[in-house]
Amino acid sequence: MKEDRILYQIKGLEKIIDRIFLNDKDNCCENIGCFFNHVPTHTQMQIIGYILDNYNKDIYQKDLESILNLRRATVSGVLKTMERNGLVLRVINDDDARSKRIILNDRAKEIFEYNDKKIAELEKIAVNGISNEELTIFSKVLKNMKNNLKNIDK
Repeated sequence: MKEDRILYQIKGLEKIIDRIFLNDKDNCCENIGCFFNHVPTHTQMQIIGYILDNYNKDIYQKDLESILNLRRATVSGVLKTMERNGLVLRVINDDDARSKRIILNDRAKEIFEYNDKKIAELEKIAVNGISNEELTIFSKVLKNMKNNLKNIDK
């Protein structure tokens, strides 16, 4: 059956996770105040997380493209949405007017922290009953699969 294929299984897991986050939108609003009408996407969360992890560096779109392995158009669209929703500001670089530094606002940090806690809780539930050895193997297999597929699209 096609449902037993690995990629279908991965997509199914992603859908369950998305559904849990979408169902939590109201709870998120109660805990940190409604700021916008949607829960940040995985990509938006990755961008916010990367910027927070590298707060001492200037971050530009090209950095995100490289780190997240996403196309320029994809990152540009995500950043436009994030800017429209008030999560980031794009500030023109003093040295090069063509590039814009990406800056998070405080609300983006709050939203990230809330969702990061939610992810940690969800991950704890998801891995319940799975040994550390199995998780290590699973993580290694996922990394290998990503590496196997990485260059097909280029």
